[in-house]
This record gives sequence, C-alpha cells and structure tokens, in this order.
Amino acid sequence: MTGVYNVSSVEETWELARCLAPELKPGDVICLEGDLGAGKTTFTQGLAAALGVPGRVNSPTFCIVQEHRGPSLLVHMDLYRLHTEDDVIAIGWEDYLAEGAILIVEWPERAGALIPPDARHIVFTHLEGEEARRIEFK
Repeated sequence: MTGVYNVSSVEETWELARCLAPELKPGDVICLEGDLGAGKTTFTQGLAAALGVPGRVNSPTFCIVQEHRGPSLLVHMDLYRLHTEDDVIAIGWEDYLAEGAILIVEWPERAGALIPPDARHIVFTHLEGEEARRIEFK
C-alpha cells in the first residue's frame, strides 16, 4: 500500500488500517512516524481489529511493548524512552522477529540499523481540525 491519504475521523483511520492488514505477513515491521497524538495508536487499533486481535489496544508509551495475540502475534512497541539499538534488542526485538510477530514500531529512529530495509514506513501529520490527519504510506 502506498499513497497519501487525508482522514478526518477515527473510522477513516481504521479503514486505512483495514486496507493494509491483508498485505501483512509474519515478520513484517511497520514503522509509524509522527508527533505525539498524530494518530499512530489509533491506526494500530484499527490494524489489530482487522487482524482479528481481541481486546483493547492501548499506547505502549509507559510499558514500551505490548503483545497482542490473535491469529497472528502483533507486537506494538513505543521506543520513545529508549536510546540505543542495544536497548531495543534488550526488549526482545530479535526474539519477536524470530517468532514471526508483526511489529508495529512507534519512534522507529530509536532502533537505528535494526529496522530492516523492507520495513513499511507510515508518516502521520496533524492537519487543521481536531481529528484531521495526513497519513502517508511510503
């Protein structure tokens, strides 16, 4: 999935996530980039729902990693509080990839060279309006 989309609601954000879900396979890394409150966790919630993950998906800001088990293992990471690639390895990066998890990574620049070259990058930008966002799939 590529392109730039303007959304104005949670529902539209979830719809974009639903469109991406069928393209994902075990071991995929999805890098979510954007300011705080830009819609990264909202997108992840929609993606989790589309992948059949039960329960609520919250931001992992304070716990860093949240595992969501459904038909596939979805691991949501918020690397904001980490500083080095060694920190990222210490939270189980390689183990999750070896297990075939789909990794959703907020603040991916903290992972440095650990981000695989085939990772998907999605950039979230605030627009005018309370829920208006630009979501760019690179």
